[in-house]
Amino acid sequence: MLEVKNLHVHYGGIHALKGINFSVPEKKIITLIGANGAGKSTTLRTICGLVDKSDGKIFYKDKDISDFETRERTLDGLVMVPEGRRIFPNLSVYENLQLGAFKRNNQKEIKSDLNWVYELFPRLKERLTQKAGTLSGGEQQMLAVGRALMSRPELLLMDEPSLGLAPLLVKEIFEIIEEINEQGTTILLIEQNAYAALNIADYAYVMETGMISLEGEGKELLKKDEVIKAYLGA
Repeated sequence: MLEVKNLHVHYGGIHALKGINFSVPEKKIITLIGANGAGKSTTLRTICGLVDKSDGKIFYKDKDISDFETRERTLDGLVMVPEGRRIFPNLSVYENLQLGAFKRNNQKEIKSDLNWVYELFPRLKERLTQKAGTLSGGEQQMLAVGRALMSRPELLLMDEPSLGLAPLLVKEIFEIIEEINEQGTTILLIEQNAYAALNIADYAYVMETGMISLEGEGKELLKKDEVIKAYLGA
């Protein structure tokens, strides 16, 4: 579904991505793990068109989208849950969810998807009229994911969905990621919680200083000494 080929990104004199290559097959969960500054978020933002590439190609559904505007990519089903949630704090939970469906007109389908989001996140249904900025951190993360789902993504990019959450909420968020994938949505997951990410990923890539240093099936990487020492606290 997604192919990234020889992708380079510069921030001024900083070479942030150094010719990375990876693929995201349809209906799979693929994860990129790595330390802060490895280039994970830059990769997602470049795929979405929020950061300009210096070189390389991005193919999505067999089309070269390297020069597409962010809006074009979103309208074609490529949607990101950004780091830090980025919900609209002064709007209600319901209004935030409705904004996720901005490109859609079929009210019956929108209502059906709202009900699905309520099933995934019952707490959001209890707080529909509440201002999003008054939600807890975990609830805001649920809202950010729910808003993205309202656009009916084919490929969902998730940037650090567990960041700052309590352990019980982290477990809940990862269970929901798996459920979203089981419903047919392809997922590219950026995550510092390497153990949780590798446990649910079909395939994983390890990033270091703008390059991919290691790759393999998620659960197989959990057994690699270099991954255990660097990311699993051993």
